Amino acid sequence: MNLVLEEFLPYRFNRLAEALSRNASVTYKSEYGMTRPEWRAFALLGQKGTMTATEISYYSTMHKTKVSRAIFALEQKRWLVREVDENDRRLERITLTATGKRAYEKLVPKMQQIEKEMIARLGTENSAALFKGLAALEELYLDRETAARARKAG
Repeated sequence: MNLVLEEFLPYRFNRLAEALSRNASVTYKSEYGMTRPEWRAFALLGQKGTMTATEISYYSTMHKTKVSRAIFALEQKRWLVREVDENDRRLERITLTATGKRAYEKLVPKMQQIEKEMIARLGTENSAALFKGLAALEELYLDRETAARARKAG
């Protein structure tokens, strides 16, 4: 019995995710000099507001080391600030600065346009099938909160 890696579903998803991320990264990399981990942390902070590094790690599915490096890089750009939590001094609350928020507001429409173009290339029928299939897989393999958000987005 042989496994044909190119036909193995997890491998196919991984390759596709990598290609889609690479395509989307062109904008934030060329215009803002951000890496993928930086973009993910930045996007989450823009979406959710104040977060801890642990929360960013959880929602982005990135290892804490990558999150830490991304936070440091974004801090060097003066796009975020860290403040020690008053109730638990072990925690840092991370928030976008005014400069970070302005960059986020300029970048988000560009990223949404990239997504819109990806979906348009699929066509109405294929994109509907894709979102239905993704929702089903997310329901099976992701936690309930993430799956509920995915259903709402799809």
